[in-house]
Amino acid sequence: MKKIVIGILAHVDSGKTTLSEAMLYTSGSIGKLGRVDHRDSFLDTFRLERERGITIFSKQAVFERGDVSFTLLDTPGHVDFSSEAERTLQVLDYAVLVISAVDGVQSHTVTLWRLLMKYRVPCFIFINKMDQAGADAKAALEDIKTKLSASCVDFSNTASDAFYEAAALCDEKLLDEYYASGAVGDEGVARAVSERAIFPCFFGSALKLNGVDRLLDGICRYTLEAPRREGFAARVFKIAQYDRSDRLTFIKVTGGSLKVRDAIAAPDGSEEKISQIRVYSGDKFTALDRADQGTVCAVTGLSFTRPGDGLGAESGTRRPLLEPVLTYRVEILDGTDPNTVLSRFKILESEDPQLNVEWSERLREIRVRLMGEIQLEVLRTVVEQRFGIRVGFGVGNIIYKETITDTVEGVGHFEPLRHYAEVHLLLRPGKRGSGLVFRSDCREDQLDRNWQRLVLTHLAEKQHVGVLCGAPITDMEITLVAGKAHVKHTEGGDFRQATYRALRQGLRCAHSILLEPVYDFTLTVPADCLGRATSDISRMSGSIDPPQNDGTSATLTGSAPVSEIADYAREVAKYTLGTGSLSLSPKGYEPCHNEEKIVAAAGYDCDADLENPCDSVFCSHGAGHVVKWNEVKDHMHIPFVHGAENAAAPAAQNKEKLKKLRDEKDIFALDRELMSIFERTYGPVKRRAPDADVDPFRERERAAEKARRPVKSKLDGTEYLLVDGYNVIFSWPHLKELAEENVDAARAKLTNVLCNYRGYKKCEVILVFDAYKVKGSLREVENVDGISIVYTKEAETADTYIEKAAYDLSKKHFVRVVTSDALAQLIIFGSGALRVSSREFLDEVRAVEEEIREIIATAL
Repeated sequence: MKKIVIGILAHVDSGKTTLSEAMLYTSGSIGKLGRVDHRDSFLDTFRLERERGITIFSKQAVFERGDVSFTLLDTPGHVDFSSEAERTLQVLDYAVLVISAVDGVQSHTVTLWRLLMKYRVPCFIFINKMDQAGADAKAALEDIKTKLSASCVDFSNTASDAFYEAAALCDEKLLDEYYASGAVGDEGVARAVSERAIFPCFFGSALKLNGVDRLLDGICRYTLEAPRREGFAARVFKIAQYDRSDRLTFIKVTGGSLKVRDAIAAPDGSEEKISQIRVYSGDKFTALDRADQGTVCAVTGLSFTRPGDGLGAESGTRRPLLEPVLTYRVEILDGTDPNTVLSRFKILESEDPQLNVEWSERLREIRVRLMGEIQLEVLRTVVEQRFGIRVGFGVGNIIYKETITDTVEGVGHFEPLRHYAEVHLLLRPGKRGSGLVFRSDCREDQLDRNWQRLVLTHLAEKQHVGVLCGAPITDMEITLVAGKAHVKHTEGGDFRQATYRALRQGLRCAHSILLEPVYDFTLTVPADCLGRATSDISRMSGSIDPPQNDGTSATLTGSAPVSEIADYAREVAKYTLGTGSLSLSPKGYEPCHNEEKIVAAAGYDCDADLENPCDSVFCSHGAGHVVKWNEVKDHMHIPFVHGAENAAAPAAQNKEKLKKLRDEKDIFALDRELMSIFERTYGPVKRRAPDADVDPFRERERAAEKARRPVKSKLDGTEYLLVDGYNVIFSWPHLKELAEENVDAARAKLTNVLCNYRGYKKCEVILVFDAYKVKGSLREVENVDGISIVYTKEAETADTYIEKAAYDLSKKHFVRVVTSDALAQLIIFGSGALRVSSREFLDEVRAVEEEIREIIATAL
């Protein structure tokens, strides 16, 4: 028997629950046809659902028709419970979208359609209430095609030429079939429906059972069962606890099977066993010993699960697209201890993560996030019924968010005594609604993979706030581009501090903007009130599409800030004398229309936020000290990776830098900070002279001066330049960009640059590339236009080779090493070679190229 999980979705009052009742009654699953207005519907079992006549929690029912076993999931239609509907979408094979023939496509209908697109759920459409005055099938279908998809096809007569042609135009394979035979078969149509190439449309009246049989037959005929998968897999879509019973985890088995007493792995590596498997139908259930693929069931025994979690072979947690836009303060009315209330709300948060329960230590209050006033009423009732605690809620506040408009590189350094971690994060603005995306683009020879994973974990483990008013950040791509650890002194907590500080420092450097939640609205008013409505929306900083006016009434659609339009329904009822209506649905976040006012009212001082510091901690003279966020770039050990920070200086400035680099005294001055790090890490450098007042840097300067005297020098006058190839490639912006497309091309480009440099500077160049990860590789040396190119052998890094070569060559030659690897720079001191960072060498190369161009121009 074919198993299909189907969900019913709709804008509120479109007849969704009525259709669910009709499908169960028509299939023979229930013997009495319940009604919402009679408060006896089979699926609305919660007291508040029957009192208000709306669905609040998703419900499950099981029925059969022909050779198909259906699991029906009825979802909430009110906008306040959109997150409940979205969680259910994650486990559907198909959906039925109910649209009122009289009201047409409404604002929340469009929201549901976007969710169906996100989760790739095939969809049938039932145009309901065709028995009511004003219902027009042709006009309703045209409205659906215009606002949802042109692939919505009338399935009223699937044996007509008009149907064949309409279906064929939606799918290339069906078009080929239609050209060949003049018709389309059920198998091809079912495939197209499953691929969301066609959206079948049916017409009827659920209340009068008209068209329900045709809809059920169409679903049986044009659906395909999911392919079989080996090995257990499941997706969690709901957590519930009825009365004081066990905690229920509602799942859909998407692969293999699940048995009672099976062990399920938790994220921390522990295991919990399934103690019971229940298949619900309404408020009753049947206990099973085994649930096979395609079964929707509730299991007991799991305490770690949250909605959206994948179990077994299903990986990851799916985050919802819709989020609450209001935050409320919890007011305890019966004197219960706040800690007790907080623990109870945390239980509810585990069932609905969108609540986002927070405890404000500064204000000593509990705050929750909700979609609106109806959800407030439900939450108040649930808390009293389940926990015996009476609570109220304060006035709702808008949940703002922050993002950035430019790309910056944030640096976080944490180096108190016996600790060390440095993190560089590249912050890029993302598409609106994309949320936060974390990834790594850091070389493993610079920062080991386990440290990189730890940085990404720290980025994802908490809600990071912005610098304007402390609102959560969103719509960014945050990439780990560089980092450094110490062999002895780095601990896990060091990278947590460095990561947090890098993100905050980047936000501090970037241009941040405030985002506010926005509602899509559909406003219907009498025609003589159109001017008032248009004026009100403009005053709210909203946007309006061209109005639709039929002479007696006008319909306005558009969007407006939640802060302005959330309470507008009461005003509409007043000036239209109850004949107007306002429908709202979440659209997402857009730039705030009154940012300056909101930021000023928040009074947030980002530099005084001790829980989210922007500054870094460096070590000096054996003790840690704080460096302000805007001075970190002058103290950091790893150069910037982002191209904006590595922009080429003008030629005149490059020449000046080249002259300075030719002076060894300036090079030694640049090395003083590295020498202090070297001594802190490996111990003090032993002096050759017994005098304690001798400055080791001055001694090295004297030694260098002595080395320049040919008569007394032991050096042969040949200068060697050792270059860490990949370090340079990924430090120079133009080479890094080229390497992302073709690493070989980047290597060739660097080789050509160094050939020109060698010819002008008359030095020996050794270019070293890592090949240590290539199993069985031997060290290879090539000679290209006088440059020695070394590919290291297996288990030998470029740093290792360069350190050995620098030590050997420094005995008889003047040696300079080009690398930005901080640890390698430290070790270079022990060999007597001089170091040049990759960024400094880029300036030097550009200055040389400029001088070459001037020589050529003069010669011509």
